[in-house]
Amino acid sequence: PFDYAQQAVLYLPENLPEPNAPDFYPRAAEEVRRLLELSGGRAFLLFTSYAGMGRMQALLAPEKKKYSFLVQGQGSRHTLLERFRTTPRAVLLGTASFWQGVDVPGDALSLVVIDRLPFEVPSDPVVEARVDRMRRQGRNPFRDYQVPAAVIGLKQGVGRLLRSRRDRGVLAVLDTRLRTRSYGRIFLDSLPPFSRANTLAEVATFFKSQAAREK
Repeated sequence: PFDYAQQAVLYLPENLPEPNAPDFYPRAAEEVRRLLELSGGRAFLLFTSYAGMGRMQALLAPEKKKYSFLVQGQGSRHTLLERFRTTPRAVLLGTASFWQGVDVPGDALSLVVIDRLPFEVPSDPVVEARVDRMRRQGRNPFRDYQVPAAVIGLKQGVGRLLRSRRDRGVLAVLDTRLRTRSYGRIFLDSLPPFSRANTLAEVATFFKSQAAREK
């Protein structure tokens, strides 16, 4: 039902460190600030952990005069989504529960930012048990379980952006492992055929073209 190449752009920044680097969140926050300027807010910032969400919230605190920040935990999911839909220049920060089953069709949402690929926590007892079992079976748990599970998670997050044929927007994935690791291709091949952007200038061009369409 969607014309993915016309309706959305997948933005993969080239200049960020990998997510485990000490300077990842400061650098990522600068990227997010620039993206929010281009989108005028109207953004979901989706995180794989509460720690990541907290880091980004603190780093974006100087932007509070420009945007209406809504953060998971400040109210029920329903309340936050209702405020997001009705508040100009809203920016919602959320973790797992906002990656799926959330619909915001129309102009209220035009930017979805995902901080990192949603791999399950390796130390989770359920994950550990499954990985151990697969290893005993002679299988590769990373290839056969952890990557496919993360692919499903990423697709759920990506699905927040386009909910109708009238929707337009940018999906930004800040995890450079999509480019630098061999398994990145598996993730990219699983996504819809969005247009691609590697620079903020290309993102700006997309938003300008959408503004021109709406006039």
